[in-house]
Amino acid sequence: MGDQKLKRGLEERHITLMSLGACIGVGLFLGSATTIKMAGPAILLAYIVAGAVMFVIMRSLGEMAIENPVAGSFSRYAQDHLGPIYGYITGWNYWFLWIVTCMAEITAVGVYMHLWYPSVPNWIWALAALVIMAAVNLITVKAYGEFEFWFALIKIVAIILMIIVGLAIILFGIGNGGVATGIHNLWTHGGFAPNGLKGILMSMTMVMFAYLGIEMLGVTAGEVKNPEKAISRAVNTVFWRILVFYVGALFVIMSIYPWNEIGTAGSPFVLTFEKIGIPSAAGIINFVVLTAALSSCNSGIFSTGRMLFNLADQGQASSSFKRISRSGVPSRAILASAGVLLIGVVLNYFVPEKVFVWVTSISTFGAIWTWSMILLSQLKFRKNLSAEQQKILKFAAPFWPIGSYLSLAFLAMVIVLMAFSPDTRIALYVGPLWLLFLVGMYYGKGLQQQASNSKSSGV
Repeated sequence: MGDQKLKRGLEERHITLMSLGACIGVGLFLGSATTIKMAGPAILLAYIVAGAVMFVIMRSLGEMAIENPVAGSFSRYAQDHLGPIYGYITGWNYWFLWIVTCMAEITAVGVYMHLWYPSVPNWIWALAALVIMAAVNLITVKAYGEFEFWFALIKIVAIILMIIVGLAIILFGIGNGGVATGIHNLWTHGGFAPNGLKGILMSMTMVMFAYLGIEMLGVTAGEVKNPEKAISRAVNTVFWRILVFYVGALFVIMSIYPWNEIGTAGSPFVLTFEKIGIPSAAGIINFVVLTAALSSCNSGIFSTGRMLFNLADQGQASSSFKRISRSGVPSRAILASAGVLLIGVVLNYFVPEKVFVWVTSISTFGAIWTWSMILLSQLKFRKNLSAEQQKILKFAAPFWPIGSYLSLAFLAMVIVLMAFSPDTRIALYVGPLWLLFLVGMYYGKGLQQQASNSKSSGV
């Protein structure tokens, strides 16, 4: 213990699959029905527009990460370019965001295992998932990368198979008595946008939440081999791949099934596989969503550990979290985060589900704060460079600064749209209160430090 350097054990294939894995989660397999109900087939446009905004955000993050590849990523950039308080809030906010998300995913593991082992209490599986994922993160960063690579691959293969099977039904009528379904379902049930512009706008909050996790690419910057090559390639390819998976999968689903019937008879993924005569489709998809939950939990422990390490490195958390194990991972920061998640296992056992749904609304608000900080940090970073320095940037973000301002306006619009839905309105109460709490903690900590400094100097 003691060497303050994180080991660069992640390879390009690890970080590309990790960022895909963090995004393509349970939301696509089971949660897509909610957004389809809001916007109908026009949900495809919502994912494309949101994807374009995420591309600008990721290119902005990539520009800074290649110039300064550090473990704390956007928390460090917010500190360096906007000021210490922004680094403090961004770091702790992102740590909490993943803790909350991870608690939900650990609970999900218990629910999925219940299908196969109904007599075993759910909390045992939740605890087992936490212990195993924490252990993987403590071995080496490469062990984490390998697990994440295979977890993500399972999800991606399932989606690709679903798209191929779906296209076979659409074009050749396989599993439909040889009658090709075509794509008329995209417009024959009230039109392409049955709920108009309002439906598309109201779906945006859920759509943006689906992209949560893509920014994890930046958190890997301090531990990836050859960051310039790996990060630039991952940022450029991840956007297109996510768009293909989300838009491709939903295009196929809504072509086969009328949009207003999706979600009434179970997961569209299960229905599609059953349609071509795979009797164990429910079990296969259950396995896929189980790996999706484990993958998200794995990523959450990785992210929270690195963010805690970075906060300690900036003097904004206990210095003990700066300790690095012999295998080159921030072991104390990982164990502390896993310890808080252990409380989550207990809370999930006792706290009513409604309360827990309210708590997870912080994730949406927290994600928008994180993305806004990336854009604002990059705007300030670029403005502080001379014209000559701007010309020699290794991975300059395109459409600067117009793309950044338009993306910030879009994120502000999503916050406003939250007020119009009872399910998301709670985030507008909880989110700002959480940020105010962090501001209070920051200034309280600063005043304590000033008091101790003046005591030690004999004032």
